[in-house]
Amino acid sequence: MILENVDVVSDISKEDFQKNYFKKHKPLLIKNFASRWEAFDKWNLAYIREKAGDQEVPLYDNKPADASKSSDAPVTHMKMKDYIDTIKSKPSDLRIFFYIITDRLPELLKNFTYPDMGIKFFKRLPTLFFGGSEAHVLMHYDVDLGDFLHIHFEGKKRILLFDQKQSEFLYKVPLSVHTVYDIDYENPDYEKFPALQYAKGYEILMEHGDALFIPGAFWHFNRYLEPGFSMSLRALPNKPGVFANMMYHVFIMRYTDKLLRKVFKAKWVNYKQKWACKNGAAAFEKKRNIKS
Repeated sequence: MILENVDVVSDISKEDFQKNYFKKHKPLLIKNFASRWEAFDKWNLAYIREKAGDQEVPLYDNKPADASKSSDAPVTHMKMKDYIDTIKSKPSDLRIFFYIITDRLPELLKNFTYPDMGIKFFKRLPTLFFGGSEAHVLMHYDVDLGDFLHIHFEGKKRILLFDQKQSEFLYKVPLSVHTVYDIDYENPDYEKFPALQYAKGYEILMEHGDALFIPGAFWHFNRYLEPGFSMSLRALPNKPGVFANMMYHVFIMRYTDKLLRKVFKAKWVNYKQKWACKNGAAAFEKKRNIKS
């Protein structure tokens, strides 16, 4: 893979952000972004444990979804306090996915301020994501195609970003928003997946309080290097073309895939994986022929 750094700033005006990043669909890392919040000292695992410790939460691990099931199910459930104790005491790949603050811990809503960046955030869905030091999230892009600001807390986190033009080199799975399951983005196997060597993207290391602007439909791979959690503030698409594409993703593509997965189970999932590998091989040959 061909990875470069994103632009990094410590502060940015709304005008500069809109002109150089939002309108250009370009990612940006803002260091120590959350440190300007009055309640910044409450954004840690200890505070979450204190306020939501007795809540039972669904947990996921690094394994791909079970092909025999029509939807992704958690691997187990645990009280929040036990989960936090677990990831802080030993290496773990357990993670919490899409913890909606408005529903689960509304007290947190008063502990941060939506930034004035010219983005119309969807305030119904500020969400938290947690992970242990071995946890990662499969390369994917969000089905709603929305732009979002991703703010990280506690331990370090590594993120890879790619725009949609790189999909063929990433082995995109048809009728899905993820890539082939067995690609290891930390140690890519270029013999098995040769097209990956042509994928151009960004590598970002996030630390406590950093914020990353991720444009809509960008592929992202998240790897927790230490126990931590992140908050995503998202905006729904407002351009007619992107909105129409979002409607297709959410109501046609997703439900078509769910139906076929329910009917054919592992056969459908395996067929899509082979289909993606075939497309990736074709992209590799085309690129190699152009370069030669």
